[in-house]
Amino acid sequence: MARYQFTVHVVPRYLPEQSEPDEGRYLFAYTVTIRNTGEVTAQLVSRHWIITDGEGQVEEVRGPGVVGEQPVLAPGQAFQYTSGCPLSTPVGSMHGTYQCIAEDGTAFEATIPEFVLSAPRALH
Repeated sequence: MARYQFTVHVVPRYLPEQSEPDEGRYLFAYTVTIRNTGEVTAQLVSRHWIITDGEGQVEEVRGPGVVGEQPVLAPGQAFQYTSGCPLSTPVGSMHGTYQCIAEDGTAFEATIPEFVLSAPRALH
């Protein structure tokens, strides 16, 4: 087992009731589960998202914590939150990293694996 490690799992979904395809507005929600799979208690302090739309346009988002929180996770503990992302295309993707600090002061990153945002029938 790694000493410093958070494992990240993401489940995206399309929000048709909040999207306006005729106006190029597609809204997606994603639920993230962050689990401390390491051996040391650590805090998630910031995030870095890379969002790519269906035309290859890239937007980077950086900021403190997630949904206004900077959770501290002991080994085995998990934190879950849901957020959203608007796109101008029916398909896109997201990935990134969380910057974390262990209780012993060691900084490390947790990888957010790439996931696809797709409106129904947008991918065949």
